[in-house]
Amino acid sequence: MAETTTAILTHSQLDAKLARLQTGKQAWAQLPVAARIALIDRLVAELPVIEERWVAASLAAKGAQSRSLAEGEERFTLTVTYRLLRYLRKALVDIQAHGQPRLPGKVCWKHAGEWRVDVFPQSLADRISMPFIHAEVRVYDSMQGDEPPRAAFYRQAQPEPKTCLVLAAGNIASTVNYDFLHKLFVEGQAVLLKVNPVNAYLAPLIEEGFRALIGPGYMQVVEGGAEVAAYLIDHAEIDELHLTGSDRTYEAIVFGPGEEGQRRKQNKQPQMTKPFSAELGNISPVIVVPGPWSAGDVRGQAAKIGGWLVRNAGFNCITPRMLIQHAGWAQRQPLNDGIAAYLDTLETRTAYYPGAERQHAHFVEAYPQARQLGQPKAGGQPSAGRLPWTFVPGLDPADAGQLAFCEEPFMGLFSETALDAEDTVDFIAKAVTFANQQLWGTLSASIIVHPKSLQDPLVAAAVEQAVTDLNYGTVVVNHWGALGYYMCITPWGAPPGHDMYDIQSGIGFVNNPLMFERPLKSVVRAPFVSIPDPYQAHAKHSYRYFRQDTRYHAKPSLGNLVKLLWHAVFS
Repeated sequence: MAETTTAILTHSQLDAKLARLQTGKQAWAQLPVAARIALIDRLVAELPVIEERWVAASLAAKGAQSRSLAEGEERFTLTVTYRLLRYLRKALVDIQAHGQPRLPGKVCWKHAGEWRVDVFPQSLADRISMPFIHAEVRVYDSMQGDEPPRAAFYRQAQPEPKTCLVLAAGNIASTVNYDFLHKLFVEGQAVLLKVNPVNAYLAPLIEEGFRALIGPGYMQVVEGGAEVAAYLIDHAEIDELHLTGSDRTYEAIVFGPGEEGQRRKQNKQPQMTKPFSAELGNISPVIVVPGPWSAGDVRGQAAKIGGWLVRNAGFNCITPRMLIQHAGWAQRQPLNDGIAAYLDTLETRTAYYPGAERQHAHFVEAYPQARQLGQPKAGGQPSAGRLPWTFVPGLDPADAGQLAFCEEPFMGLFSETALDAEDTVDFIAKAVTFANQQLWGTLSASIIVHPKSLQDPLVAAAVEQAVTDLNYGTVVVNHWGALGYYMCITPWGAPPGHDMYDIQSGIGFVNNPLMFERPLKSVVRAPFVSIPDPYQAHAKHSYRYFRQDTRYHAKPSLGNLVKLLWHAVFS
């Protein structure tokens, strides 16, 4: 077992970690591709040793039980880690043979200097395990070659050794792994990983499971809060930074805290000028295209949307936060009522993330009409330490400055607003404008549209235009942003265009195993109805599906695929 991080380190101990990285980054920059492939093989072989302890520690920290929806969520972290490692390995094999990752699907050039690349499905197994799911990546066209350029780090004869400080997320462990694996294998940087105090229990598990990277000094792991972060950020041996967190944390790092920091921002006087990538969440919109929905459609979509809210107790940067509907659609109120009714049947979860109770009270004070839902209740209120699922329908879209449009509610709360429009096509265009201009953040957006609606050429064209016009890093049709996140083949992050003075959802992409140099947007399409759907919150035994999903992606085989399909149907 690797030596574990058991306490906050002193400055001299942090310096020792950085000195180890100074040697390691030199070796990492020059490490042959074949050696990198061997490292990934070793990681995949060694990670199973920590799986059960990883899941158990995460459940304990979040006040959740095994054999539950929550267990499936923690298994999800392991699954996406294996998926990403598998895609990174394939990319490295391609680089070894062809100089860059080979594109898995059709490549089209569109107007306005943009490539569109089909990236999923890549195989028959993909089509079976994720039926009717399609993904493409839109990439800036540099006008240099017949394909979008990729793998910039690997084209360098003498790459510059660099160390990146990764300030990791505290809510979901998969993002921690995404971030450091991307910086190491895509951008070629050594990594000092500072785990978040919220999930510091991961530190010894990461040190053990990823010791193949830590032993040679390619990565080091530290714990600590703001004081440790401040020391490392300013350290001369840190070349770049990456943060998954909040825009407030980002601005405090770049400009400094408090009023003095705001003054620096206004005067464009940053106190930290190192390259700094970030993923900072958003108020994720869900645009509901009005159509010929049956009562069953309404119930099914209400359950789907409600299920998206409750994942990880609502503590996800891609949790849907704003439902956008047509004010004149006959099914608007039934859908709102259906979502509320569905949420009221679900067990509430421990509000484990710091500040959640305070923020919930702030939102409920601003919106006394909020519907507070969930089971079990004691005296009409959720059990101690838990927050209700909270739904705030009927927000005025003309009130641009209201709280729900400007502040991400990091908990199990989301809202609904409705727009007046002449018809469906007009509504779609107005919904896109509202999402782009009124809602904070640009990370991910969803569109829900009935297949019969798409039979109208005008509506189909309007939906396609919406996919293009939504200024979000990931746009998903008939699902939520987590689908793109889960797939591990579509770049994840805010779209280009933000800078430190208007950071929104961040700068740069991670989770980019095809190593596109200038991705613009990821687009994922799913069916209106998925049967079976193990992602539903009421699937009592969905944890069994996610257990097997982890096994399948750790060891892809026909036998593991058959078992996965069995659990998809019967969980």
